[in-house]
Amino acid sequence: MEHALYTASIFLLTAVIAVPISARLGLGSVLGYLAAGILIGPVLGLVGTSEADELLHYAEFGVVMMLFLIGLELDPRALWAMRDKLVGLGGLQIGLTGAAVLVLVMAFGYSTNVAVACGMIFALSSTAIVLQTLSEKGLMQTSGGRSAFSVLLTQDIAVIPMLVILPLFADASLASFSDDGSIQLAGEHAEHAHTMSLVDGLPGWGVALVTLGMVAAIVFGGRYLTRPVFRFIHAARLPEMYTALALLIVVGIAFLMSLIGLSAALGTFLAGMLLANSEFRHELESDIAPFKGLLLGLFFIIVGAQIDFSVLVRNPVRILGMVIGLITLKAAILYIIGRAFGLRGRDQWLFTLSLAQAGEFGFVLITTATAQNVLPHWIGEELLLIVALSMLITPLLFIIFDVISKRFGDTVESGQQAPDEIDVSGPVIIAGIGRFGQIVNRLVRSAGFKTVVLDHNMQTIETMRRFGVKGFFGDPTRPEMLHAAGLSKARVLVVAMDDPEAALKLLTYARRERPDLHIVARARDRTQVFRLYKAGASDIIREMFDSSLRAGRYVLENAGLSEYEAAQAEQTFYQHDREGVQELALLWKEGVPASQNPAYVARARALEAELETVLMAQLDGDGTDDAPAESNSQA
Repeated sequence: MEHALYTASIFLLTAVIAVPISARLGLGSVLGYLAAGILIGPVLGLVGTSEADELLHYAEFGVVMMLFLIGLELDPRALWAMRDKLVGLGGLQIGLTGAAVLVLVMAFGYSTNVAVACGMIFALSSTAIVLQTLSEKGLMQTSGGRSAFSVLLTQDIAVIPMLVILPLFADASLASFSDDGSIQLAGEHAEHAHTMSLVDGLPGWGVALVTLGMVAAIVFGGRYLTRPVFRFIHAARLPEMYTALALLIVVGIAFLMSLIGLSAALGTFLAGMLLANSEFRHELESDIAPFKGLLLGLFFIIVGAQIDFSVLVRNPVRILGMVIGLITLKAAILYIIGRAFGLRGRDQWLFTLSLAQAGEFGFVLITTATAQNVLPHWIGEELLLIVALSMLITPLLFIIFDVISKRFGDTVESGQQAPDEIDVSGPVIIAGIGRFGQIVNRLVRSAGFKTVVLDHNMQTIETMRRFGVKGFFGDPTRPEMLHAAGLSKARVLVVAMDDPEAALKLLTYARRERPDLHIVARARDRTQVFRLYKAGASDIIREMFDSSLRAGRYVLENAGLSEYEAAQAEQTFYQHDREGVQELALLWKEGVPASQNPAYVARARALEAELETVLMAQLDGDGTDDAPAESNSQA
């Protein structure tokens, strides 16, 4: 008991010291955990190999939980919308890097299983470090940052099949196939003789049927059983039961997958995706996240404790040469892919340098490959060191990016950023997300309709994102931006821009491209109303008109009219003014001030007199209470 408490205290103490320091230095939590492991292992010798191996079985469950959470965050519909980038950018990066590493490793005389494992391990990059650095530097919404995110997302998904495939490349001298087609490692027959399994002794077709049945059961349970179970738990009104249920889902699915000899990570990832659209997603996420963070941190600490730096001391040129070679190879492939997909300038260099390192999932694959005898132990030690060193170099890669950006004359000022790449679509496009556009967007989205929000002010876009409102940076008047937002398929375009000239330019182009499109336009005053009317706006809303009418109604209520009389006066004024604006629009002339247009002035005075007569008659009881029906929407 004392030894267990001692070990736990050492791990926790080093973590709470090293991780915050690493985070404050901008190195990320992963490097902090690795540093903690290196400190208590190779440096101080406080934790031995036996203790680390014992804890590794529990720590690996952090990886399972992380993949469950990744599945929860992956809405299948969002994945389908991103399919071009996931398959194109991400798929090419993984495929080309993996193939290049495989060829190079085999060229140096290593076996196929070692080459395949190395290709998988080095094809991955550090999601934790890269995403954190991009967010801290404000680069996430640039074209290069979004492309890097797409590749990282593809890599996270690709880890699942990699974990499933790796055991198939176990060393033939240490592994064999049983009659049922499952893999058995040398020396493990006795160990697994009494383990629980649903496929032991079954023929190949039986194994396949049981496997498909188990996967189908998980899919069925995730889709149809979670809601009733959550409602049952909710009736107990005990918060800890939610946590217990979340753990049961992850642990239970991991156990079921182990019964059929499949990766626990595969099952939990599948379950996470099935629950991604459920109303319990956020509850599950909040319950699992703390356990995932601690167990995953423990995993990285153990990895750091197991790194053998004597390998670096014995072969410094070889190890450092492989680290530099890996980064150079990945950077070259990323540069070519980025250029092929239209990235240029600083975006191309950001994409290239941010993903050139190996990643934390490499530790997971190395641990799995070593345990499954895909990799010899000594190669696993070298690979751990190479992955760790490449991750430690990541801050230097971002420094190089900053230098290159300045040399090319690019800045990171938000006002000079490249437009975002639009990866969503919806029936409503809102151009301008200021005071006016925000209200329109909130109402439309709250009613269940998807919107595509465009704005040329990056600060406004970033502010809205902090409140969970997704928008895209770029000039809405640019034709390519409009078409990327889905102009050809949209049902409604809302022109809510502050700049009158830009609003008119946008409306004119949109009406020319889509004569059938319904366009709702914001106007600052009557003059802009007339210009938008002639340009083809379907509905025109003066930004101060409705609020001014409300203020006038309050004045009438407190000046002696009843609430009903004030409301009737407001409605009458509203209808009369709208009809008058339509008449005046026909008399208005571009470039001629209204005060110098005799016909316009005469009709305006006549309309004002008519309004006064109608209102007085209504208040005296001579007018009708029902306002005339609206014929159109020119406000």
